[in-house]
Amino acid sequence: MLQGKRIGLGITASHCTFEEILPVIDALQEAGATVVPVITHSVLTAATRFGTGEEWVAKIEGATGEKVISSIVGAEPFGPTSPVDCMIIAPMTGNSLSRFANASTDSPVLMAAKATLRNGDPVLLGISTNDALGLNGVNLIKLLNMKNVYFIPFGQDDPIKKPNSLISDFTSMVPAAAAALRKEQLQPLLIIHNKM
Repeated sequence: MLQGKRIGLGITASHCTFEEILPVIDALQEAGATVVPVITHSVLTAATRFGTGEEWVAKIEGATGEKVISSIVGAEPFGPTSPVDCMIIAPMTGNSLSRFANASTDSPVLMAAKATLRNGDPVLLGISTNDALGLNGVNLIKLLNMKNVYFIPFGQDDPIKKPNSLISDFTSMVPAAAAALRKEQLQPLLIIHNKM
């Protein structure tokens, strides 16, 4: 499905979803892709109940077989000299969602996304944010209408306790990436999570 494709995988600081990303890296590789990991500064440095940055870098590098890109300078070549066929950002926090929608390229992940869009190639977003239906709603709608930006299908993960929260179904990453490479949005975009 992704045979011979070079896929950038941007990981932002939704620490509670990191464990869901490792199996998806395997799925991308099984579909034939080379996965190039890019992380934000907070992924690199934060220590949470889900693990330290050092531990996650080791897991990500072990899963991809590639060194993580953790600087804006390291991500810039995704544009002219070392492009990817598709840039995936998953998980994508509300903070990164807001910055991307408003052209604030202040992290390695967002630089890689900007460089990919500059080439006319697709950027696929896997959101994980508690305010997607709140203050960040305007940014979500802006990105839903942006050329070459696609989404891994998403839905409310806890509509009773967290009614503004949306999270993508990361198990749909491979078919969503294949659709994005065809310049199509995987449908249905809005889903009901099984864990509800």
